[in-house]
Amino acid sequence: MADIPASELDELWEEFHAVVNMTSRELGDWLKTRFAGEDTEELPDQSGTENGRRVLEILGKRRVDLTDDDVRVMRKVVDTVTAERGVDLEPTAGQPHWRHRLMTLGHDPLKPPASDAGANRARHR
Repeated sequence: MADIPASELDELWEEFHAVVNMTSRELGDWLKTRFAGEDTEELPDQSGTENGRRVLEILGKRRVDLTDDDVRVMRKVVDTVTAERGVDLEPTAGQPHWRHRLMTLGHDPLKPPASDAGANRARHR
């Protein structure tokens, strides 16, 4: 288990799941589609970016199974998405490249926030 106070982990867990609004299946499909090339097809567990694969791994874990590295990735994703989106997590299209970059981290800007409580905490970081 990660070396972090339980209350802090609970808050991070909620924030992470608020900004990561794609399901593990949606993210997995996106990573495979986004990074598939005409000449080669990556192995399923190697498709996408390192951060995208890590988000996918975290989505498959229970809170008690998180490692310190998972916590670092979760913080990075929360910080990146909130910095890119600003304080408003309401659905917005933006530019395709911007949307695709966020989707690689599990956040689809066209989907509503996954959790109102977590989204509110993410807004006030």
